[in-house]
Amino acid sequence: MFLEQGIKEENKFSKYLMGTVFIIMASFFGQLPMLIALLYETTFKGKVYPSSDQELMHFFDPNLTLFFLLISFVFVLFGIYFVVRFLHQQSLLSIITSRPKLDWSRVWFSFGIWSVFTIVSTLLFWFFSPSDFVLNFKLIPFLFLVIIGTLLIPVQTTVEELVFRGYLMQGFANLSKNRWLPLIMTSGIFGLMHIGNPEVAKLGYVIMVYYIGTGLLLGIITLMDEGMELTLGFHAANNLIGALLVTTDWSAFQTNSIFKDVSETTVGVDIIIPIVVVYPLLLVIFDKKYGWTNWKEKLTGKIV
Repeated sequence: MFLEQGIKEENKFSKYLMGTVFIIMASFFGQLPMLIALLYETTFKGKVYPSSDQELMHFFDPNLTLFFLLISFVFVLFGIYFVVRFLHQQSLLSIITSRPKLDWSRVWFSFGIWSVFTIVSTLLFWFFSPSDFVLNFKLIPFLFLVIIGTLLIPVQTTVEELVFRGYLMQGFANLSKNRWLPLIMTSGIFGLMHIGNPEVAKLGYVIMVYYIGTGLLLGIITLMDEGMELTLGFHAANNLIGALLVTTDWSAFQTNSIFKDVSETTVGVDIIIPIVVVYPLLLVIFDKKYGWTNWKEKLTGKIV
């Protein structure tokens, strides 16, 4: 069983706190390439150092900014491997799935179904509200975006899943010896990690409902499926296809996408519908395909 793979007497919760600090340090090291580039541009080319996140997002070419944002996750990936392998004496696979090896068919199924949903929903928004979008497509920058996004966005989303649905979920399971606390804690922390995103400043804290709800969805999927292959596919599709299709001047990812959303964005039903309609429907699809059973026990039961 997935959570049980990390349940060891020597896996005290203090170890997970130490590991989390190490992973955060790896993230800081991963930000050095952008810092070095910033210092070079401001010192030798006379550019003004950005005084806000908004200015930072527009300081470099969008593709270069995206590269700098994503390359830090490569450092974090190595940090996670080091912590899991040497601090906890576990394999990386043990915080990914309970299956003998990674089930790529699950990853691709989840990636495919969420890619289709993202593309169709975006095209419907564009069809019914064409004035909210402008064509942003430029072939060469878009091709570079495809290359950078395809190589690094899955790294970013995989790292986030390894941290929240893998490492921390097993950590809170060691602490509580039940399933509901890891689910609640990782969902809440996942949401709070997005509190610094430009979307929150633009739309207000109510959008945290979406982030926490998404964390809850991914946690439920992981516990019900005894592994995070489905969440790996979902998260990669959500970020990659979204980055390729639409950008805004205020989103966390500034990309050379096909469309730019120029609407006066406000929080409305588009935030609530995924939580109360789309996500439950996705759970039903996964349930039917993979034959999930014993929901109450898997989501709230004790760990023996």
